[in-house]
Amino acid sequence: MSGHVRTYRGAGGDALVATRRGGEGRPVLLLHGGGQTRHAFAGAARRLAEHGFTSIAVDQRGHGDSDWIESGAYAFHDYAADAVAVAAEVQAEHGIAPVAVGASLGGIAALLASSSAPEAFSGIVLVDVTPRMDPAGVDKVQGFMRARAVEGFASVEEAADAIAAYLPHRPRPKSLEGLAKNLRHGEDGRWRWHWDPRFLDGPRSVDHAREAVEASLVAAAAALRVPALLVRGASSELVAEEHAREFMDLAPDAEMVDVAGARHMVAGDRNDAFTEAVIAFLYRRFSNV
Repeated sequence: MSGHVRTYRGAGGDALVATRRGGEGRPVLLLHGGGQTRHAFAGAARRLAEHGFTSIAVDQRGHGDSDWIESGAYAFHDYAADAVAVAAEVQAEHGIAPVAVGASLGGIAALLASSSAPEAFSGIVLVDVTPRMDPAGVDKVQGFMRARAVEGFASVEEAADAIAAYLPHRPRPKSLEGLAKNLRHGEDGRWRWHWDPRFLDGPRSVDHAREAVEASLVAAAAALRVPALLVRGASSELVAEEHAREFMDLAPDAEMVDVAGARHMVAGDRNDAFTEAVIAFLYRRFSNV
């Protein structure tokens, strides 16, 4: 199902580009992970629309087609503030708060937003993210992102080679069209990731006040009062079983699904199983589409 592109406004008035699919069904706000774009959720967004939901996949600040922030404000709380702002726009348009589906960065933003604005979402799906995660796994992911952030690649094929080396478990796609959407072609002819490098290394990067953010996430999980689902990659290098158990202890009314054969990027590794888990949760926890 094709979608149409529209622009929402973040907390600071920055433009956040989104693809909207579906009609007037319950809105589902899809928030991608760090270093990704809204296209990471393209398959899930189409399936949600086919099931009667309205899917809204957003490029978060500094990513994809959305604005880069002049001040370099890319801390988790900045993303949470954007999530609140977009959710308010969606609610004004649909008359109902959206369900947030957030992968990694997007999940952290949604969980923090649920604490600062409890009415922002009618439900939350956390995709391989919990209040506490393996720091070595986080560092590994960020290391891959940093490695070619400035230098870039000579071609899309070279970027595909780098990803294949980093994710040897994932079959290499036959087409590079999807990967090209996660890259920007510079005037110098090189291809670079479609996100602002200051996201990781700027004056207010995503690592800003990491310990304080962790404490805020623990408190937010304990305060959850809306239906929640944790979708964990069964082979995740970031969210171990003990991290998942801690989240379930903090939010005992939440549900959890382990996706076999998936690591941290669950939707990319097993999009079919991921999408089925989300749709089943939505039907189960919400009486009307």
